[in-house]
Amino acid sequence: MQVVSSYRSELIKLAKLTGPILVAQVTQTLMSVVDTLMAGQAGAVDLAAVSVGGSIWLPAILLMFGLALALAPVISHLHGANEQWRIANITQQGFYSCALGGLLAVATVLAAPLLLDVMDVEAQFRAVTLDYLGYIIWGLPALLIYVVLRNFCEGLSHTMPSLVISSIGLLVNIPANYIFIHGHFGVPAMGGAGCGLASAIVLWVMGLSMLLYVYSAKRFREIKLFSRIYWPNWDDVVYLIRLGFPIAMAIFFEVSLFAAVALLIAPLGPEVVSSHQIAMNISALVYMVPMSLSMAITLRVGFALGAGTPANAMRSYRLAMVLGMSFAAVNGIGMYLGGSWLAGLYTDNQAIIVLAAQLMGLAAIFTLSDTFQAINIGTLRGYKDTNMAMLITFVSYWPFGLSVGAILGLTDWLVPAMGAAGFWIGFITGLTCAAILLSWRLRYIVKHHRNSDHSLASEATVE
Repeated sequence: MQVVSSYRSELIKLAKLTGPILVAQVTQTLMSVVDTLMAGQAGAVDLAAVSVGGSIWLPAILLMFGLALALAPVISHLHGANEQWRIANITQQGFYSCALGGLLAVATVLAAPLLLDVMDVEAQFRAVTLDYLGYIIWGLPALLIYVVLRNFCEGLSHTMPSLVISSIGLLVNIPANYIFIHGHFGVPAMGGAGCGLASAIVLWVMGLSMLLYVYSAKRFREIKLFSRIYWPNWDDVVYLIRLGFPIAMAIFFEVSLFAAVALLIAPLGPEVVSSHQIAMNISALVYMVPMSLSMAITLRVGFALGAGTPANAMRSYRLAMVLGMSFAAVNGIGMYLGGSWLAGLYTDNQAIIVLAAQLMGLAAIFTLSDTFQAINIGTLRGYKDTNMAMLITFVSYWPFGLSVGAILGLTDWLVPAMGAAGFWIGFITGLTCAAILLSWRLRYIVKHHRNSDHSLASEATVE
């Protein structure tokens, strides 16, 4: 019997999932902020080394992260279908698939010396960057444990461990950086390299904390996650890779778009670059809410489909869209009206403040499109439809959005070159295109799913 939940009960469930995810994402972002601030205190070379090292490390672990994200909707489907006996196996297969993704991170770090040689950086900068990467790579096994078990918990609609353990990570990160970057308690000062060692320690604290929690929590005992070892089942591993690889690539297309724009506007001068960075930083903070809603809606949709209640899946989607777009509208108004004040928190340079305020007026529109497409992507992941989302994001962001941005920002083909503002119009164009196409794709998937259910019901009636 299908039980259709009320909007009120669905709202409560969605909020209980979204809140802890949001706090966990904010906490992890704060770790990066702490790394930047404390490395900067050690010197310009150390700050630059941590920045470049992080720019190598984060893309390197992206595939492993995307493969882990694929695990959550699969587990939520099984949880909704009351097939807990299958969850232990698929979770362990998730370890194997993510380990394969982790090999790419190892290869990337091993190739870092060649990359830095191409960049032709000075010797001290190169040495600190490689030391940073050499230390942080030791945290990779712990990161594997953490991301798989985090998605295991979230797939079972239990998001509180992410909040608690990421908070523990932040609390460890600050003193660890203090000790290893600056040298205290008998430890020699390591500068930026110490930030890599501190990050590796934090990853092990988080990974082992998550492992201990999952192993000891009563709520997971019936799943018997560790009662036996499941050896690699390559059909399951390939299935998770096929589901997770498009997720990783969709994230990569968006991240790389913003990185490419940062490079393209660099010749326009430090004031333009700084104003762009301020607008991007504020937009990234605002985006944490729709990103958290997107992750939560994946879980709710997966659970509803597994339970055979597709009506609940769409009810969750509509609620997430209303919440997300309402939040985006309020924040958009805030950025538009308070752009100068927000930029003044970063700098007292009036030229940068004026430019940043103009960009945040565009960011007010940008956040609406970004929220709409994020929630559609999260819903599609709940339906385990990821390949088309990857294709849509690539076409929308790169051939379309970046081209529009480059034409408006750097050329006089359509209007006088608009600089950074042209690229922000390109962002809006690309994200709006993605939002429309993803919405169309979701409508198609929902209709196809409904027709499949009707066909199965007809067959059952005939039998």
